[in-house]
Amino acid sequence: MKGVLLVNLGSPESPEPKDVKKYLGEFLMDERVIDVPLWARNLLVKGIILNTRPKASAAAYKKIWWEEGSPLIVLSERLQNKVQEQVEYPVALAMRYGSMTIKKGFQELVDKGVKEVLLFPLYPQFAMATTETITVLAEEIRQDYFPNLKIESVPAFYNKPDYIEVLANSIKKHLADKKYDHILFSYHGVPERHIKKSDVTKSHCKIDGSCCVTPSKAHEYCYKHQCLEVTRLVAEKLQFKGGTFSTSFQSRLGFDPWLLPYTDRTIERLGKQGIKNMAIITPAFVSDCLETLEEIAMEGKEIFHEMGGDHFTTVPCLNDDAEWVMLLSKWIKTWAEQPIKVN
Repeated sequence: MKGVLLVNLGSPESPEPKDVKKYLGEFLMDERVIDVPLWARNLLVKGIILNTRPKASAAAYKKIWWEEGSPLIVLSERLQNKVQEQVEYPVALAMRYGSMTIKKGFQELVDKGVKEVLLFPLYPQFAMATTETITVLAEEIRQDYFPNLKIESVPAFYNKPDYIEVLANSIKKHLADKKYDHILFSYHGVPERHIKKSDVTKSHCKIDGSCCVTPSKAHEYCYKHQCLEVTRLVAEKLQFKGGTFSTSFQSRLGFDPWLLPYTDRTIERLGKQGIKNMAIITPAFVSDCLETLEEIAMEGKEIFHEMGGDHFTTVPCLNDDAEWVMLLSKWIKTWAEQPIKVN
């Protein structure tokens, strides 16, 4: 029997500082999130971040926490349930961090008789800190606990025409009656060194503004290229005029160079330039979470208004959008019937 494991980021058990600290500890100690030697990661995370950040992060989580629980978890469960209604194969849900572990997800499927699993990281673009950390951990768990389980992972789907169509339709729907002079595509940021580490050619990526538009095998694992490509494809699909949209990167941590331009500074610059009506899209996520609901929808809005902006519109992630559910279901059926590749 075949089954599917959808995997998203994860969430603290509650917005209380002790639970947030536990979650941050697991997340930030991942060697693919903070990719420095273990001694340095211990010093940074356990010696500094976990002694300063949990209280502030807990306050941020409290602003967006729903009565049902973490928005990311609730929205992911809604997506899982709706996809399950569309397919005949068992569909489980797991998180890379937190109590909804990948091991539990595999166990749920195995208990239902599943022998082949489609591992589906819920990230359109490839990145060390998202897709790669999921697939690597999943393989380790398979080897240790489920050696007879066959796993096939879904690759990045950022440029799949049917995904771009679903994303564009969602954006069009949410902006239909809104005022906007500029549309900002904001993606989760990563350190520049992650881009170079993911370069399979070991020579293409130079973070110089040209390599992302120069054809290369490196693009298969280049997060920056894939983000820029989503912006280009969606803008082309929706016929956005040049100069009315741009791309930025949010959520930097530490003092190392991260992908530019930064979202907060871009919002500030646009406000100073006289943009009065702005819309912002976050296509690195398929489910709304702390970064979209608090960092963008609240903090970003505050920055924009402080700079003289009037209307700040945030476009929701795909979440459990009906077209997105149908597309996921189609991909799952395609894999189940012809287990070669998802397309």
